[in-house]
Amino acid sequence: AFSAQTEAPFYEEWWFLLVMALSSLILILLVVFALVLHGQSKKYKNCNGGKTISNVEESVTLDNGGFTALELNSRHLNI
Repeated sequence: AFSAQTEAPFYEEWWFLLVMALSSLILILLVVFALVLHGQSKKYKNCNGGKTISNVEESVTLDNGGFTALELNSRHLNI
């Protein structure tokens, strides 16, 4: 009588374990990176208090009521 399963299951193979380990490492790094970015954005939001946004808005004066315009009509292309 022969056994129906002569080879080791795929989850005990070296390549499957390597893929799972690398996938877990990438997932952990992504979670850490997301938490660091979230913490940095929260830190900068609390420190600034909106001062840089108001300075930028006050320093830029626009003629068309507050909207920037991209004027492509004044640029003629020679073909």
